[in-house]
Amino acid sequence: MSYMRPSDEQLAEIYRSTKTIAVVGASTNERKPAHGIPAYLQSQGYRIIPVNPAANEVLGRPTVATLSDISEPVDVVDVFRRPELTPAIAEDAVSIGASVLWLQAGIESDEAADIAMGGGLTVVMDTCMGATHQRLVKAGLL
Repeated sequence: MSYMRPSDEQLAEIYRSTKTIAVVGASTNERKPAHGIPAYLQSQGYRIIPVNPAANEVLGRPTVATLSDISEPVDVVDVFRRPELTPAIAEDAVSIGASVLWLQAGIESDEAADIAMGGGLTVVMDTCMGATHQRLVKAGLL
């Protein structure tokens, strides 16, 4: 399978259909993108589930250690982890029935994309979920 970056219209539809975002690698450090980006998305009305086995809480929400610990539907799995860790995350995203695997800016993995697409997920790679939301709002698409 070959990865194709979604169009702006497809990206806008992801945001419109998303209620819950599991953030893998969510950080308690307010200076890190893995804190600021989910904070922005939360401020836009999305429900954030932080996935971080080393923290008890991020953004005022209790953390879970892994995606498989989440007991509610997840629309998007937003990933702030090194590329070599993403294939296993993609497998978990498929197994919990997520719709989208979103790898943040600077993160690309053809293997993770193949796993996710093979499981029926839409894949976005090397793209900031927060900046993309802001760009689509400014463009009038959201």
